[in-house]
Amino acid sequence: MSVFMDLNVMYSSNIKQLQSLVETAAHLGYSTVAINYVFELVAKKKQEIPSPKPINEIFDKLPMVQGRSRPIRVLNRLTLVMSDASHYPTNSPAFRFFDLIALHSSSEKVFHAACTLYDIDIICIPVTEKLPFFFKRAPINAAIERGVAFEVSYAAAIRDSTMRRYTIANAVCLMESCKGKNVILSSAADKSWELRGPYDIANLGLLFGLSNRDAKESISSTCRSVLLRAETRSTASGIVHTWKTQQEALQDSADSEAPAAKRMKPSDS
Repeated sequence: MSVFMDLNVMYSSNIKQLQSLVETAAHLGYSTVAINYVFELVAKKKQEIPSPKPINEIFDKLPMVQGRSRPIRVLNRLTLVMSDASHYPTNSPAFRFFDLIALHSSSEKVFHAACTLYDIDIICIPVTEKLPFFFKRAPINAAIERGVAFEVSYAAAIRDSTMRRYTIANAVCLMESCKGKNVILSSAADKSWELRGPYDIANLGLLFGLSNRDAKESISSTCRSVLLRAETRSTASGIVHTWKTQQEALQDSADSEAPAAKRMKPSDS
């Protein structure tokens, strides 16, 4: 059975509204949600990224996931909004308080830097306006190789018909460039009525140009890969595995069985 995730439900200072949002997600069958804190970076202004509200201050008891005997998992996510690549707060100490780091790019330079340089987990695709630049294969392929995901959110398409056209058009442009790889679909919902069930979102992915398999993975396994990458980022490095090739193993075996005088001597380096 698939584990469904919505990695973008918007934070609200109205705690009851936020609780209702997460409870609805659990009722729809989502096992994991990420509360999204949006922070806009402004030029020539020293800004401190605020810390997220502790989950135990929002919920006394987490709601149970529909069809499962366990509570929903709630994460904290930071989305940076910036128009200039020089505004990125490299190695900000505030990052450690968030499980996920995302970036909303409003210019081609920022998008290129997000794909190739920034240590982030998610790149948000604009859905409320016409795409301000054209997607290029090189930076998108670089992001895919680094494990960075591209996010298309759907709540704006529910609120407004004009935004619906922008959402579909921008999503289709993305799919043509990335071929459906490393794409996640999320809600960016402010209110509970804007949320849709996992299978409805998988069908929406087909409209965006995803294959049936990629559409299902965009709310399940691809989201899981994003979380695994985020955990690796937060621990500074992953685990490096080394192993001998078959030829090296055979050589070691031959050396151990040969007389001492005939064993291969290590080469000088």
